[in-house]
Amino acid sequence: MKLVLKYGGTSISSIKDIKNICENIDSLAKNNSIVVVCSALNGVTDELLEMSKLIQRGNKKQVDHILFGIKRKHKQLGDGLVTSSKLKESFSKTLNQVTMELEELVHGLILLGEVTSRSLDYLISFGERLSIVIISYTLQEYKRKSSILTGKEAGIMTDSNFGESRPLMDTTRIRVSKNINRLLSQKIIPVVGGFAGADQHGNITTFGRGGSDYTATIIASSINADEVWLMSDVDGLMTADPKLVKNSKLLNEVSYTEAIEMAQFGAKQIHPRTFEPLLAKKIPMRIRSSFKNNNKGTLVTASPSAKTKKTVKCVAAIRKIGLIDLSGGILFAAPGSAAKIFTTLAEKNVNVMMVSSNPSESSISIIVKKTDIDVAVNCLEMNLLGKMVKEIETTPDVSIIAVIGSGMKGSVGIASKVFGAAAKKQVNVMMIAQGSSELNLAFVVKDSDCKSIVQSLHDEFQLSKIN
Repeated sequence: MKLVLKYGGTSISSIKDIKNICENIDSLAKNNSIVVVCSALNGVTDELLEMSKLIQRGNKKQVDHILFGIKRKHKQLGDGLVTSSKLKESFSKTLNQVTMELEELVHGLILLGEVTSRSLDYLISFGERLSIVIISYTLQEYKRKSSILTGKEAGIMTDSNFGESRPLMDTTRIRVSKNINRLLSQKIIPVVGGFAGADQHGNITTFGRGGSDYTATIIASSINADEVWLMSDVDGLMTADPKLVKNSKLLNEVSYTEAIEMAQFGAKQIHPRTFEPLLAKKIPMRIRSSFKNNNKGTLVTASPSAKTKKTVKCVAAIRKIGLIDLSGGILFAAPGSAAKIFTTLAEKNVNVMMVSSNPSESSISIIVKKTDIDVAVNCLEMNLLGKMVKEIETTPDVSIIAVIGSGMKGSVGIASKVFGAAAKKQVNVMMIAQGSSELNLAFVVKDSDCKSIVQSLHDEFQLSKIN
């Protein structure tokens, strides 16, 4: 098979873990054509983001301290993995070239005293640029020919929306197919940095957090891969968060649409656009553990087998969020009222995660991240309070609970089961929303009730017996 394997940061953060994944890749490469996509080492992207804040504050000493730590971390890992004298010199030279470029960028930004959205993307792309050097040379230790490619070098072309770029797929498919297939035909394993591409001017762009998954599916679509595997520290998609439900089960198989819903509600923190490149070509995806080679994980497919079409497959929860209730009586029902609210929030980069409005249109409830509550309330008060909005109330600690499953569509009695489970636990439901797809039913409760209601719903739909 032609496989694209993506490894997350937690899978490549120690000598033992990297040896483990490279042994697995070596084994798979005996009978398959392999493309590897890597995230940054665990914590490195956060360190680069912290550096960007320190640069803007002019704190050169602390920036140099973090930079030194990043360089040392990668050198120590590499020195422990690349041991043959033949490879050591080449490895050190390649790693030094990347770290020197990073140093030059950082010191240039310190002199400027500012970090633009364009230079930030360039800066944070170095996490992946450093990790792929280590993985590629470790594969060479296993006598596998390997080539190091950034997203730009692989051929991923994007728009210029720095921080949240989107691939220009027609151009990307042509370029990636040419570059990657040429290497595969020579039995070379390409090791590609995830998370980033480049716009038509050659500027480095990033896809946002979780973007390495997106890189993997873009490449899989471009080369017509047979499967793409997302490898990380989780076994696959679960019926619920194991931290909330001890008897949660691994889902053997789900549809694309179910997986997209689960991603939106925080399952495995998959990039929400990860599935887009796969849909047209119906390329299957597996979400697997890097550490359990015998566990096949969760298969995500366009047409799952009939036996897997349960009414509810997953109970998901999003925590650390806040509820804002806006009311305005008759003025609130005027055309364009909701648009004014969302425009006001968008201008402050506040993302609205969920919305509910009553039929009289006299009030509207919205969910935002807890960290955005103060900004959201301030801008709403300044722009709308006393005009179309009469009252603003906030509840800072709430959770969204969602029941998800393709079998819910057209099924009678799902809502009564859901809210019956809430009533058994004497949990007050503060807000409800269901999309026209009927693939999920979401509602809001106090965060203190989150764990008990998730367990109650898991038991109600007997998800511990799902497979």
